[in-house]
Amino acid sequence: MYYQRQSPLIRPMTTAHLAQTMSLLALNTLALRQKVEAELGRNPALELIDEHRCPTCQRVLRANLPCPTCSHPQTSSPEQPIVFLSARQDFFTASRSEPLEEDGEHDDYPPQKIDLVEHILRQIGPELPEEDRQIAYHILTSLDEDGLLPVSSIEIAQYYHVPRSRVDRIIRQVQAADPLGTGSATPQEALRVQIELLRETTIVPPYVSEAVSMGLEMLSPHRSTELGRLIGISSAEARQAVRFIADNLNPYPARAYWGEPGRPVIEPGRDQNVFNLPDIIISRVSDAEETSLVVEIAMPFCGTLRVNPLFREALQQAPEEKAELWQTDLEQATLLVKCIQQRNNTIVRLMQRLVVYQRAFILHGESSLRPLTRAEMADQLQVHESTMSRAVADKAVQLPNKHIIPLATFFDRSLHVRSVLKTIIDQETSPLSDSHLAQILTTQGYPVARRTVAKYRAMEGILPAHLRIPAN
Repeated sequence: MYYQRQSPLIRPMTTAHLAQTMSLLALNTLALRQKVEAELGRNPALELIDEHRCPTCQRVLRANLPCPTCSHPQTSSPEQPIVFLSARQDFFTASRSEPLEEDGEHDDYPPQKIDLVEHILRQIGPELPEEDRQIAYHILTSLDEDGLLPVSSIEIAQYYHVPRSRVDRIIRQVQAADPLGTGSATPQEALRVQIELLRETTIVPPYVSEAVSMGLEMLSPHRSTELGRLIGISSAEARQAVRFIADNLNPYPARAYWGEPGRPVIEPGRDQNVFNLPDIIISRVSDAEETSLVVEIAMPFCGTLRVNPLFREALQQAPEEKAELWQTDLEQATLLVKCIQQRNNTIVRLMQRLVVYQRAFILHGESSLRPLTRAEMADQLQVHESTMSRAVADKAVQLPNKHIIPLATFFDRSLHVRSVLKTIIDQETSPLSDSHLAQILTTQGYPVARRTVAKYRAMEGILPAHLRIPAN
């Protein structure tokens, strides 16, 4: 069994504890609040008392406001953020109390979301002949919730009375769009497609393809020795291949954006409007450049969540026919309280490191984003990669400029390149082709393929060259 390594003072979690902690960790604040409310209504052993304590230091608070101790700058170094949990009722309304520092041109627009079909069509549509667009739409609307294509190209070709090669060509265009591998028939094929596309711009370690061919069940770090034996390589080489796959590939392409099937893709260029409510608010102590950052993490409820002590006493005298049921309620209530504490601890530790590492991005924008993967952060925190993925999933952060962005943005390795690409296009005197843009990016230290430029351009909502009018 895997034990989460949080701190030498924290004991290994039981299977039930680990499972519930991971489940709660993946929830955003609103979803967690709904979970807690449901448990309060169902479980008599659980109670929420009107006693306002700081979730971090347990200090009793006179009002439902941030803790005067934990929220106050106490560090001598401005590089070290002030990170604390906050259960104040006005958390969300307070986050919206000030207008955006920009002109607010989008204030009248509702949150915009697009689905996977539209997201991919925007990328490949301009390059598709008119007669192929209906087939592409058919392919995309046939995808399952994981982004895989359950119907064969032969079936589609027969339906439209066209050669199979034509359908296969369109499928390859879909697969090369973002997220890579969409439209593949199986998870293994999605991985193989991603490997081939990544080889154009990335050094792929040896034996990655061979590892994929062994099946998904063999891609566990715990089976590296067995995998190496099957392929005929060392365990270290097998681990390197498995690690690369875990960090860079996704057998279920539709989950690249969502973390779970069916979650909408963010409208390009409107990240700040997708999330109405932040789970985390980052603010500045002062307007000075060398200022500390304050990180306020929302708690899903006000008051103190605890196991009802009267219920614990009543259990000692419970009727025989109810003793087992009451004991189960007590155990579940105790587990929920502990798991929420563990969840909070993980998010606090994540933000403490993340804000230090991405301080320039927080203060100066996307051009200052430093490359960072979830796996690298997991190593720093000594937790499993899956723990980090859940901690990041479905969370929103409000930056000091009041923009609300997905927490996953802090790990978006393409964001800096996309920012450079936007700058190049903004400064062009005549429309540059994707191939030309790829060459310019390469000379500036960002080696990318033409199709990658097309993908990034589409993600930023920028038209292809033949439809673009230069700003100058």
